[in-house]
Parts: sequence; structure tokens; C-alpha cells
Amino acid sequence: MAPLDFDEKALPAAVRAELRGVSADTAHIIEGHLVAAAELLDEDPALANAHAQAARRRAPRLPVLREVAAEAAYQAGEYASALNDYRALRRMTGNDNFLPVMADCERALGRPQAALRLIREGEAAGLSPSQRVELVLVQAGVRRDLGQRDEAVRVVRYAVKNLKAPTEATARLHYAYAEMLLEDGDTAGARTWFASADKHDPANFLDSQDRIDIIDGREPSGDPADDMIFIDDESEETDQ
Repeated sequence: MAPLDFDEKALPAAVRAELRGVSADTAHIIEGHLVAAAELLDEDPALANAHAQAARRRAPRLPVLREVAAEAAYQAGEYASALNDYRALRRMTGNDNFLPVMADCERALGRPQAALRLIREGEAAGLSPSQRVELVLVQAGVRRDLGQRDEAVRVVRYAVKNLKAPTEATARLHYAYAEMLLEDGDTAGARTWFASADKHDPANFLDSQDRIDIIDGREPSGDPADDMIFIDDESEETDQ
């Protein structure tokens, strides 16, 4: 059930704008479900997904509700549901940036060839730099699932050397590369790239510093003030 008491201003203005075409009573119920979904997403993804789906059912033609439902289903591990909504959302908006997460849903559903087809579509599309990084990470995962680890490493290494992306996406890419190097026993290389990931992750979404501490034989501290080594990157691009 949607909460009766909530602050509508907690929702982004773009969401409230899309709901203007819905009756006031229905819009209020939808807004309650959306607020609940946002508040619950981290602590109870399944319940957050239930709220998101309830909101979508009341106005299924609104792209914003499709997107919320797709993201909540993905976080809850309901990959078939997420994929259906991402497909619909792509048709509604024409936005190819959903291709990486669609491919990841196919991967999670045990359909690697379907995932690779979507990845090829993504490679031919004009994805944003952040989404190109996501596409690379999904592709590497699919190749590993297929037992093609060398190809997975090649894909990530090429992206590290040639793909310029916003800082958070760069952090994820460098972290993935560091993990691959660590698996190969290259601890010095892994430390360098974990440090680079940490440099590009000022909000500390990743545990790069903890990984560096472990390599150095220290207890993970989570303290960003610990000594780190950085590599110098060329100038970064940002999403347009």
C-alpha cells in the first residue's frame, strides 16, 4: 500500500511534470508508491519493486514509471520483468543507453548469446561514455561466463587504454581491470589500478582503498587518507 503521508517535493520535478496528465487522485497514489520505492530500494529491494510495479500499473504508458519499474525490478533480481520494461522503455524513448542493462538482464537469465547480440547493437549505437563502460563490463562478464577469460581481459584492457568516460564510470572500469590483474597474480599492477579507481571515486562507492590495504598486508581501514599511489590520466570527457 502506498504511504498516505509523504512529501511530494521528494520526487524530481521531471517526474511530477510527467504525472500532470494523470488524474489528481491517481497521481497522488503513484507519487506515494514512488516515494516508498525510493526509500526502500537499498534496504528491501523486493518491497521497493512491489511499489514500483504498483505505480507502473496505474499509468503504464508513462516512460518515467517504466524506468522506475525496470530499475527496481533489476535491483530486486527480477531480471525477466526488468528486461520487459527496459524493452518497452527503449521503444517508447528510442534511447539506446538501456542496451547495456538489457544485455546484463539477458546474461543473468542465462542467455549469453542474446546478451552478445544486444552488446553488438550497443557497439554500433551512439552510447554515452558512461554506458560504453557499462557495455564493456557486461561484455567481459558474458565472455567469462562462456569460459573465454582471455577475451574478457582483452575487452577490458582495450577499454582502459582507449575509452574516456566520466570519473565514476572510469573508476568502475579501472577497478574491474585491477581485479583481473590480481587474479593473474600481478599484485603490483592490480595495486596501481585499484589506486586509479580510488582516485576516480571521490564518493567512495567502491572499496578500492580496502583492496590496496589487503595487497599491502594491512587491515582494511576504509580511510581515504591512507597512502595511495595514483597514475596520471589524460583529460577526461564528460557526458554531453
